[in-house]
Amino acid sequence: MTSMSRARVARRIAAGAAYGGGGAGLAGAAAVGLLLAELRLARRHVGNGSGGRVPVADGVYGSGYDVPGEPPLRLRLLGDSTAAGQGVHRAGQTPGALLASGLAAVAERPVELRNVALPGAQSDDLDRQVALVLSPSFPAPDICVIMIGANDVTHRMPPTRSVRHLSAAVRRLRTAGAEVVVGTCPDLGTIEPVQQPLRWLARRASRQLAAAQTIGAVGQGGRTVSLGDLLGPEFEANPRELFGPDNYHPSAEGYATAAMAVLPTVCAALGLWPAEEERPDVSRREGFLPVARAAAEAASEAGTEVTAAMPTGPRGPWALLKRRRRRRVPEAEPATPSP
Repeated sequence: MTSMSRARVARRIAAGAAYGGGGAGLAGAAAVGLLLAELRLARRHVGNGSGGRVPVADGVYGSGYDVPGEPPLRLRLLGDSTAAGQGVHRAGQTPGALLASGLAAVAERPVELRNVALPGAQSDDLDRQVALVLSPSFPAPDICVIMIGANDVTHRMPPTRSVRHLSAAVRRLRTAGAEVVVGTCPDLGTIEPVQQPLRWLARRASRQLAAAQTIGAVGQGGRTVSLGDLLGPEFEANPRELFGPDNYHPSAEGYATAAMAVLPTVCAALGLWPAEEERPDVSRREGFLPVARAAAEAASEAGTEVTAAMPTGPRGPWALLKRRRRRRVPEAEPATPSP
């Protein structure tokens, strides 16, 4: 599928989500039926090396930067098993811990992490997760990172419904004063036991949803980072290195690769990146595009960021597409308990 056709499909899905439309198909009903049949077969070959256990990484990172009277930055993670960190055994290997420690190093300020992501979650669970994050029992978050979408594809959630739930979550968090970064739907065509035609169908469905998620999230004031193409070729080329013991979830190295892509956008959202790096770099093919076109391009390229630029234009809202340089994120040191 070309970038332009993906942009049209994403725009249609996002419009259906905004105006209560029903089920703009991701890859057609017959194709989805085949996708699910193939996926059930593939799952029989996927191991369970992680045992389903998710390390608890909540706490304060970068305590050495503590300044009396200055509260830590508050980072919250929402989403599914990828956000939770399923597939690794140590808390410091989870994406939340990696992002918290990386953010603390850039900001030179402690970062308090709270992760409410749930393995197996679909986008309709975001309402519950947002309620936890915004609970009066906890201080309001400074920034939230959402990673979700894979289970929406595999469980046949209509993409318009999926995007509607994500958009509502971003809107609630932004209204509460938090910055929001969404890691869009990963490429399901990279799961090692998966064969054709599932691989092609899964890739197509994943990228369509990722592009539509981008339009929805950016429209509510969030930023997005493409995980699909990032986790795609690299997982496919290095399955033993970048997949975890269950051949399904990322390994520690895989999560570090994803965190490297998301961290610069998290820092930029909080105003921690140098001002000169916020201007588009033509040599890196950055620039302003209609939001649907930017969303389609981002869905196809590793670690690409999309953020709102102009609310309207000749072809609707415009966005800034950035290809930020990744920074290596070392395994996090153990967190100290939250105060």
